[in-house]
Amino acid sequence: MAVTSDKAPRKFKGICKSVKKGLIIVHTGKGEGKSTAAFGTVVRALGWGHKVGIVQFMKGPWKTGEVEFLRKFPGRCDILSFGNGFTWDTRDFAKDVQLARKAWKQCCAILKDKQYFLVVFDEINYAMKYNFLDVKKVVRELRRKPVFKHVMLTGNGAPGEIIRIADQVTEMKCIKHPYQKGINAQPGIDY
Repeated sequence: MAVTSDKAPRKFKGICKSVKKGLIIVHTGKGEGKSTAAFGTVVRALGWGHKVGIVQFMKGPWKTGEVEFLRKFPGRCDILSFGNGFTWDTRDFAKDVQLARKAWKQCCAILKDKQYFLVVFDEINYAMKYNFLDVKKVVRELRRKPVFKHVMLTGNGAPGEIIRIADQVTEMKCIKHPYQKGINAQPGIDY
């Protein structure tokens, strides 16, 4: 059951008028945690009974803990994965562009679909950064989204045009990483 009103106490005096709208949220930067933060919000939305749609760019064939977990919510969380791995592993640029465009077509469909409260376009910033997608087309569709639909975009290199239209932008910064000590990514922690 979805909650329709915020009953949490609010004492901040700086807000004169409350506005309700769907947010465009961007997680970008060179640090870890962009997708992880988005999946945390997915869990939060599911906890309130909302339906969520996720389109993953780049991570097509990978098995990840978050996807394995979220597949336990059929009908409440739809996940569509595209791509052949990350851009620095590209073996066929033309195919990567084709897969990104196929993923974007799915993004447009779930963006317009009224049943979804939250949609996540995971790693889409890379697709724009590497010119797999036209940033102007992405911005145009985001501007047309339903008023109360929430959209999250993840990945390093979020274009300035995306940052400008976003309601919230968080930049992850790496201070220290286990990879620098030769420690590889680990299931349950990194994926």
